[in-house]
Amino acid sequence: MPKIKSDLSRKVSKTSVRFITINIKKSILLFGGCFFVFQHLSAQSKDAKILLDIQDDRSATMTTIYKDISKTTSLVSVGLPVGLFATGLATHNADMKKKAIYLGETFLVNTAITTILKNTIKRERPSVKDPSIIPLDAAGSYSFPSGHTSDAFATATSLSIAYPKWYVIAPLFLWASSVGYSRMYLGVHYPSDVVAGAIVGAGSAFLTKRINDWIQQKHHAHVNQKLLN
Repeated sequence: MPKIKSDLSRKVSKTSVRFITINIKKSILLFGGCFFVFQHLSAQSKDAKILLDIQDDRSATMTTIYKDISKTTSLVSVGLPVGLFATGLATHNADMKKKAIYLGETFLVNTAITTILKNTIKRERPSVKDPSIIPLDAAGSYSFPSGHTSDAFATATSLSIAYPKWYVIAPLFLWASSVGYSRMYLGVHYPSDVVAGAIVGAGSAFLTKRINDWIQQKHHAHVNQKLLN
């Protein structure tokens, strides 16, 4: 009997891993396909020209503000799930801990997809392709999609799913949109990078939710089967 349970557990585990892997691969292919669409759109909408127009209206005060907004990305994206989980532990709130784990999972899924896309597509930063675009912030790896934007929208979307209240959703997406605009204002990302980042971030939240729901259903089915036996 223990051997049968062990074999069943391994089978469920393998099926779960296969499901997760397939869905992540589908997402990467979908987001990668978006790049070619954005490449076409950026040629029409003149991505670089938008950045140059923004650059002409820069001011010292707004530059400081947008630099600070960009810096909040990691703090909020990492701090929220950690803080939520710590609060759940302190108050013995299992639901809060579960939601915190979901936020953390979304962050990891988004980071993985964003990193793979960046290193697969390898789009150069705006200032590399056009020296007239002056970056005002340090830029790390490749440009597409915007990592700051994807992190912000992954956090905003996952927290909105966890707590679907207007007073949670409105400020979160205002913040995420501000992060996206800040990356353009600072000259480190094209508009199409930012739009793609928003799609990747939001998509990662929905993908993680779908995977969690599927695993939960499998778990309930397994428990029910054990009860019947």
